Amino acid sequence: MAEQTRKPLRQIARPFVTDGPTGVSIRDRLKSLTGEDEKVLRAVGEHMGRLASADLTRRCRDGLDHSTGTWAARKRDLTALSSSLWAGSITSHTHDQWGLSRRAQHAHLKSLDAGIRTIRHRLSLPVGEKGSRGTPGGYRSKHEWFHKSRRLAVLEERYERVRAEREAGQVSVVRGGRRLLKQRHNLTAAEKTPEQWRSEWEAARWFLTADGESGKRHGNETIRVTPDGEVSINLPAPLAGMANAKHGRYVLAARVTFPHRGDQWRDRVTCNRAVAYRIHHDTASGRWYLDASWTRKGLPVIGLDALRSGGVIGVDTNADHLAAWLLDEHGNPVGSPRRFDYDLTGTAPHRDAQLRHALTRLLHWAQATGVQAIAIEDLDFTDSTTREKHGRKKKFRQLVSGIPTGKLRARLLSMCAEAGISVIAVDPAYTSMWGAQHWQKPLTGKNGKTSRHAAASVAIGRRALGHAIRRRTAPPHDDQSDRRGHRTAQAGPRDQGREETRPRVPGPRTRCVQPDAAGTRATSASRTVRNAPVEPVWVQDSLLLTD
Repeated sequence: MAEQTRKPLRQIARPFVTDGPTGVSIRDRLKSLTGEDEKVLRAVGEHMGRLASADLTRRCRDGLDHSTGTWAARKRDLTALSSSLWAGSITSHTHDQWGLSRRAQHAHLKSLDAGIRTIRHRLSLPVGEKGSRGTPGGYRSKHEWFHKSRRLAVLEERYERVRAEREAGQVSVVRGGRRLLKQRHNLTAAEKTPEQWRSEWEAARWFLTADGESGKRHGNETIRVTPDGEVSINLPAPLAGMANAKHGRYVLAARVTFPHRGDQWRDRVTCNRAVAYRIHHDTASGRWYLDASWTRKGLPVIGLDALRSGGVIGVDTNADHLAAWLLDEHGNPVGSPRRFDYDLTGTAPHRDAQLRHALTRLLHWAQATGVQAIAIEDLDFTDSTTREKHGRKKKFRQLVSGIPTGKLRARLLSMCAEAGISVIAVDPAYTSMWGAQHWQKPLTGKNGKTSRHAAASVAIGRRALGHAIRRRTAPPHDDQSDRRGHRTAQAGPRDQGREETRPRVPGPRTRCVQPDAAGTRATSASRTVRNAPVEPVWVQDSLLLTD
């Protein structure tokens, strides 16, 4: 019988140790602010916000013609209206916004191109034709075919418009956020009054951000925070009359302590190392906050072999929970699987808190087990959430979109860095399928059934350890000659296709079978196929007896 043709497996990337977080950000509340303090903060925020908006407009107008000369001219004009320190922070923030918009524009073009190619392929097929694995088929009806042809024209027009804007260097940026801007047209759904929206919109467009500089006093001259918590601001030139201290500075009545990582911050400002600050106002609660941030360099890097020596915890990411299992260095599951639930419905702060609580429980368990690394899939669903790729599978698209890949990865890296645990990223190819195929049934016992997600966590952990996902072949029975001496169908560590389903090899599977048994069975005719040709078999005739 000819072998069935199977879709070739894609090449699986090697696991790698992810880089740690590059920065640290902490926050503290500005308490006991006086009425004069709030008046000064509002005046500085509004004045610098207008300058930041004007500078962003000039940067967008320059487009691809931007150069160091135009940058210097913009900074020189801003210095006359504020100060050189404020001007440097504004121009730096403007360039970050413009670069972020360019990257978002490129991602939008890729998404449009993927949708156009998918629709063109499906329109070229007959109506009702079924697709193969990984390739969509034709549309189900003529009605759907017609509407998709109209949508193809819309996507092509949109693609050409965005591509022309990108080639011309045009970007779309909204200071304050596009989501908040669109809420103005539907305040009922946003549950806000016009006054509430206006105050939130104005506060979002203020600019009270100052970049740090090493060597300056306490790491920042624009917004200076002393080790004992005193906050002072270098006022812009038009607002110098509001100063209450020397050299045009205003000292706030509030003091900050930074309960979280306050010792690290205090060490930096004492040594005059760069620290960036940002003051922002929460209009809903009426509170003011101060954020401090700095970069982290020189983090220790541990080799992959050293991390594998103590085993790993494989983690499978899902829309509503994390499935985890502890594996020893040989790839064997130890103990019972763990499940860490979270609920990603509701507001953004609630979702972020749910992720932090789940990861906190995961890290506490990892520290209790003594492992040095957590294995997680290197997921990216940016091209898998479009309706053109999955068609009418709306629930599946919502499921994929609900998996917190980017936020969970960023949060996990930052929390693992503080806990002293490394993160190993593995290729997500076939982990769920092979985990369920090779590990779900063997790990299911009388006390409970192993879920598909728990089996996938075992596959992820084995891949991080450098082992094949496929389980080893069971040894022969005790009543056979070798007494569990060998495993006949075990793939080598570098054999190609070792992750695939084990091939069926004809002939004897153990040494206790006679070597010629396979040949003897091959010469016999099949009893299930009619009119099958039978090979001639030599048979000795009886002896002729004569007188």
